[in-house]
Amino acid sequence: MNQYDTHEVFNQAPPFENVNLYGCDRVLQEALLREGGAAAADSLHALGARLGRAEVLDLGRQANANSPKLHNFDRSGRRVDEVEFHPSWHALMTLMIEAGAHAAPWDSGQGGAQVARAAQYLLFGQVENGAQCPVTMTYACVPALRQAGPIAAKWLPKILSRQYDPRSLPIEQKHGALIGMGMTEKQGGTDVRANTTRAHPLAPGEARASATKARAPGVWSATSGSSRRRSRTRT
Repeated sequence: MNQYDTHEVFNQAPPFENVNLYGCDRVLQEALLREGGAAAADSLHALGARLGRAEVLDLGRQANANSPKLHNFDRSGRRVDEVEFHPSWHALMTLMIEAGAHAAPWDSGQGGAQVARAAQYLLFGQVENGAQCPVTMTYACVPALRQAGPIAAKWLPKILSRQYDPRSLPIEQKHGALIGMGMTEKQGGTDVRANTTRAHPLAPGEARASATKARAPGVWSATSGSSRRRSRTRT
């Protein structure tokens, strides 16, 4: 023992790391097979081994210990309204996007793709859950966006991309894009029935929305450009 130790600690479990998160989850394996996702078993086994490594699990700790920072202005005084995320956040986002957690069921053409994605999500959730928010919204937008003709043609290739692109640029200049929702308003909080957002049609496929949003999800670093609390948007 170290000379400064008071006693030997013997009843603590060792750190849960360097394990295969899929390989040690018998219930998840059985559910995958039962629900028709057997074709993804090998890829999930590889993903589980990667996500269970100590250095990957530590990314979740770092992401939660280092909060995002809002920069309203650049060093020259120009308004930018951009959020700076810790590198661990970007590393986690890269893992999920490369794995297709945001889009795989929509373009894989493989049976059981939705089941496989659900299993992926359970594995990623054991590393860090916050980063799953923008990935979930991106995944959910695809069926609706496919009804939007010209907008879908412009956005879907970027959304379905397996490249995580955190640059704040117009969509045409990005390798990949994520989708977020600005729903909460200061007068309603979580009661979205109190929202006052209004959209006015401009032309086929276009509308102007006017609203003040009190909170937006963590997709600032991966959407088509920076966001502002008070904005008039054209979509």
